[in-house]
Amino acid sequence: MAVQFQPIVGDWYQTASGETFEVVASDPEEGSVEIQYFDGSVEELDLESWLDLEIIAIEPPEDWSGSLDIDRADYGVDLDDNTLPGWGSPLDGLDVNE
Repeated sequence: MAVQFQPIVGDWYQTASGETFEVVASDPEEGSVEIQYFDGSVEELDLESWLDLEIIAIEPPEDWSGSLDIDRADYGVDLDDNTLPGWGSPLDGLDVNE
């Protein structure tokens, strides 16, 4: 038996097969739920299909590149390198003696 979650826009879930998705739209009057998988594909479900899903609630992913269909290496910079120009503190340019 599936645990039944109400579809709330912005909430993330994981299927029994390990796919992660976010609820991106819900229309209770029409009885439809639109979800977007981490890879960017979108699927519309009727409310009955939504309630039959075997899912668990999860935290949003830290790496949002999945829906952009790019890898971290494709960014062209080391995202963990905080020594890049512009990554300093905004207070670094202030002269405290003035």
